[in-house]
Amino acid sequence: MRFLLRSLLRGDDASQIVEFALSLPLLVVFTIGIFDFSGAYTLKQKLGNAARDCARSVAGAPAGDVGTVALPAAVFDGKDVVANYLENSKVNDCGLRTAAAPAASGLTWTYTATGNGCPGSGLTLIINRGCVFPAANPGNVNVVGTCVQLQYTYQWQFNRVIALVSPGASYASFSTLNATAVAMNEN
Repeated sequence: MRFLLRSLLRGDDASQIVEFALSLPLLVVFTIGIFDFSGAYTLKQKLGNAARDCARSVAGAPAGDVGTVALPAAVFDGKDVVANYLENSKVNDCGLRTAAAPAASGLTWTYTATGNGCPGSGLTLIINRGCVFPAANPGNVNVVGTCVQLQYTYQWQFNRVIALVSPGASYASFSTLNATAVAMNEN
């Protein structure tokens, strides 16, 4: 028995197990961090694409009903463009498709959606049909366009894992990802 115990203590097998046990939590933290960051980056790209599609759709619509009705058809359609894009991209639309009427202020409409188990403050879609861009050269005409801003709450998984490695550590569980797009009004 003593011989067996001495041979185990002299070998380097035990040190490899200890090294693995010490490095495994760090490896898990790095792996989850990489997946979490890449998930946030991918979501940011999808939000940018959705905002761009919405801006193109709304800017290409006639502006004749702006100011004459509470909710212009182009703004309503822009909301559906974003909801469709998010749905097709396998992103939770937070119930945007069935969201209540938007808050209106001048030429700006703001949709807020927090349904479907959306994390944090959910999704906010802001469509402004009257963005004014100053002319590049003095004396030229200002350009009026459509600005779309999409804000989405992202829930980080890293916070759960870091608490396993360092129980006192605390990181933000939610971040707001912002995407904006601009298109010149065509009509």
